[in-house]
Amino acid sequence: MTDTPVIELHGLRKRFGPVTAVDGIDLTIHRGEVVALLGPNGAGKTTTVDLALGLSTPTSGTAALFGADPRSSIVEGRVGAMLQGGALLPDMTVRGAVALVGAAHRAPMSVDEALRRARCTEIANRRVSKLSGGQLQRARFAVAVVSDPDLLVLDEPTAAMDVEARHTFWSSMREFTDTGRTVVFATHYLDEADTFADRIVILRAGRVVADGTPAEIKAIASTRTVRCSGIGPDAHVALRGLPGVVGLEARHGSVTLRTDQSDDTLRALLTAFPQAHDIQVVASTMDDAFLALTSAAPGSTTSPTTTHTDPIGARA
Repeated sequence: MTDTPVIELHGLRKRFGPVTAVDGIDLTIHRGEVVALLGPNGAGKTTTVDLALGLSTPTSGTAALFGADPRSSIVEGRVGAMLQGGALLPDMTVRGAVALVGAAHRAPMSVDEALRRARCTEIANRRVSKLSGGQLQRARFAVAVVSDPDLLVLDEPTAAMDVEARHTFWSSMREFTDTGRTVVFATHYLDEADTFADRIVILRAGRVVADGTPAEIKAIASTRTVRCSGIGPDAHVALRGLPGVVGLEARHGSVTLRTDQSDDTLRALLTAFPQAHDIQVVASTMDDAFLALTSAAPGSTTSPTTTHTDPIGARA
């Protein structure tokens, strides 16, 4: 065990001509954390990953893995990566591709173990060119884990996977993270971040705008949703006037209210419309929080940011 951060980014900036892709990111990730990077297209997720891995040189700031230059940690086999730009030789079998990468490392896991962890055993002898999109992603995962890394970095790992394949992938990922490894993954699937990450970092315009547990991130969107039936369309003006209501939608005989004072809204609703029925109060979702944090203008200071720097073990 060591207190040295697995990933440490300080004042990280990257400019491409007039475009600033990463704008002063400070981020520390400790051993055993499973961290999701979220953000809209162009937020700087992929560039941040490239800088952290030493695949790109920062304009300013520093990036370190395990307290050292990223490249030295990669040479030591301590880092496995599954990146969007990564490709496997099309004429090789899955087993051959995994074995080829494993042979380049000092202490890899066995090829069979890597295939098993990635749920690729049944496609081990299939040529890469014959794989479906989801199968190819699983094969790339096997290549990423064959070095038996302490850190696994994944950029959109379940792209091209159907729902069943995504569940299979995350089942294998849980097996990997249960051993205390560190995982950082960028994704567009908010439900994946909510379900599988114990920490979420949201980027907007190259900056960190939120950093915390899924529960902390969702709490940023303070509104709740109240749904009910039995209220006619002529009552919409009165509904909008209920305390706390900040939005209203009516369709197919039901009414949906967005409110930042759900208790007050519900009491007033039942008083004014005793005929209301099938009432539901739903807490904010990850979608709500994501939209709240990423729709503000870049540079805005209105979006609260939580900070989280403790290693997982310190929270036990």
